[in-house]
Amino acid sequence: MAHRFLASEVSDLCVGKPPLSSLPATATVSDAIFALKRSGDINVGIWSCNHYDSIVAVNDVVPCRCIGKLCMVDVILYLCKEENLSRPVEALQTSVLDLLPKVKGQIRHLEPNSSLLEAIDCILEGAQNLIIPIQATTRTNQRKNCLNKSSPSTINHNGNEFCWLTREDVIRFILNSIGVFSPIPTFTIESLNIINTETLTVHYDDPAISTLPLINRSHLNQTSIAVINQDKTLIGEISPFALSCCDETIAAAISALSAGDLMAYIDYSGPPEDLVHLVKMRLQERNLTAMLDMVESYYDPSFSSTSSSDEEFGGGRNGGMGRSYPGRRSEAIVCNPWNTLMAVIVQMIAHRVSYAWVVREDYGLIGIVTFTEILTQFRSAIGSLNRCEEESTKLQ
Repeated sequence: MAHRFLASEVSDLCVGKPPLSSLPATATVSDAIFALKRSGDINVGIWSCNHYDSIVAVNDVVPCRCIGKLCMVDVILYLCKEENLSRPVEALQTSVLDLLPKVKGQIRHLEPNSSLLEAIDCILEGAQNLIIPIQATTRTNQRKNCLNKSSPSTINHNGNEFCWLTREDVIRFILNSIGVFSPIPTFTIESLNIINTETLTVHYDDPAISTLPLINRSHLNQTSIAVINQDKTLIGEISPFALSCCDETIAAAISALSAGDLMAYIDYSGPPEDLVHLVKMRLQERNLTAMLDMVESYYDPSFSSTSSSDEEFGGGRNGGMGRSYPGRRSEAIVCNPWNTLMAVIVQMIAHRVSYAWVVREDYGLIGIVTFTEILTQFRSAIGSLNRCEEESTKLQ
């Protein structure tokens, strides 16, 4: 079993993965929003596909490369800038390149025959997404071509389709062979020393706008922001995942509400009317007319759920909640120090999160456990397995 696991390639993790949604590097922020709403995906890849370079020979094809990814969080952070709050319409017409995080190594291209170990190393080095060419039969490709006719954001790059691989995909794959790592999964997360006590926190009454640097950091690190009271008791969280399920109008709520009110505003059931009114009132007080117009368009009493244009763009009379996903939640996912690694992994996978808050019985915040710490633990174990395999081969 160990030998079979160690022989795994990244193509084994791509089975059943859909092609990723894509946009050219020449697209605008508005194009990215449209692609996200149209596809229903959390992320959209930004591709540089200049097939011919003026420096090289005419017949030398320059390969397409994914140069970054965007989600609604990137759009929200951009719109929340002071200069863009007053001119959101103009901001939406700027280049998507202005939104791409200036962090090298977030996107890595790997070949289908790359080893699982290589994929894990890339992730631990900082890659958030691995881009893998999809290998499929001719019959499968014919079926995909028919299905993708209605999905203009799914693009072939030099005749190839690609998929994302994430930390969650790798953890899911490891979970299918969890017996290889026995007895590690039965140890508590405290005994494994994988609880990170350096958490991102904000107090319930703090202005939500003050969390923007924390939202950016948690987005880059694929974690979240703990909302706590004066006793450091965990009340909830402001999650980049929850924000990525919202519409661009959430930028107005961030600029107007407290951290605690923002949690209620982005709850999956939709924001309370009193908070909607509060957001509008504060936008008016600050003379942010254009942003106010954008918010009011989402709360127009004449809105009809049968409007084709609104369905196409993902809008709805739910305060920017038109992009709600089944995996979205309103409560923070928590565990205790004495929980086993296996129990925590299963909980994280079940709730589609890449982290879990570690709390005491009274919900006092201790720290956070992420897929990064868990993958580091498994990477160490895989190294030991590799050495055992090599020694066994030598003895034979």
